[in-house]
Amino acid sequence: MAGLAMDQRDGWIWYDGEFVAWKDAKLHVLTHGLHYASSVFEGQRAYGGQVYKLHQHSERLIKSAKYLDFDLPYDANELDAACREVLKKNNLADAYMRPVAWRGSEEMGVNARNNKVHVAIAAWEWPSYFSRGERLKGIRLTIADWRRPAPDTIPCKSKAAGLYMICTLSKQAAADKGYSDAMMLDYRGLVSEATGANVFFHRDGELHTPTPDCFLNGITRQTVIGLARDMGLKIIERQIRPEELGDFDECFLTGTAAEITPVAEIDQYHYQPGKICQGVVDAYEKEVQPKRAAAE
Repeated sequence: MAGLAMDQRDGWIWYDGEFVAWKDAKLHVLTHGLHYASSVFEGQRAYGGQVYKLHQHSERLIKSAKYLDFDLPYDANELDAACREVLKKNNLADAYMRPVAWRGSEEMGVNARNNKVHVAIAAWEWPSYFSRGERLKGIRLTIADWRRPAPDTIPCKSKAAGLYMICTLSKQAAADKGYSDAMMLDYRGLVSEATGANVFFHRDGELHTPTPDCFLNGITRQTVIGLARDMGLKIIERQIRPEELGDFDECFLTGTAAEITPVAEIDQYHYQPGKICQGVVDAYEKEVQPKRAAAE
């Protein structure tokens, strides 16, 4: 279904507790979430018919909503069950899944307390975020003009839709220059993350990664930290200055969509994806593959 518009696909979407035909999953143009970004979401992957770390994703969706001052009408166990039903209803095994929650259209204005909270879950087949050729040789990044805001200016612990506006701008600007993605600095001018993935750097048996104090501490990021420690690598979470980018020999991104994606270049800095990147890729694949085997 490559190239088919997202609203024209076939299948079923779980919408406020019921399944509706994919093309009928609609909302009003005066929805609060559209005008004021009162919306949160998750990105999660299914391997062999099972969503990896599903309960953690469901719990994060609920927490994200709380940071935006609204409560979901479902608990984490109910969301887990709904996600499993979405896979089953759409006959999917290996898929990307998007739960999303938003405030509705009862009233228009900044105050949203009287607007109903809606929840929907969709899933579809989706290959790697970056092409296979890019992943094998490492992708090219450029430093974004936009910066991650200070934590006292945004709800940075929420996976909130509005926080991705500058990510879209940065990724599109990078693509216009021929890059795959952009590396974003934070409000202090320190290295933070890519537009939709966390970042790790290797040097002398150590993995260095920015402290997530103004951006999401990704679920895949946390998984990779555990896997890398099992591999005998030392993990150093710290502030990383952009002038340090030339001090590392390997670099990779982590995220549910990106999985583990080696980086070959960040502007003038070059990296050679090698045994560390490959080791982390292999460890991550082994981590998720048993889910596939258990489902067969």
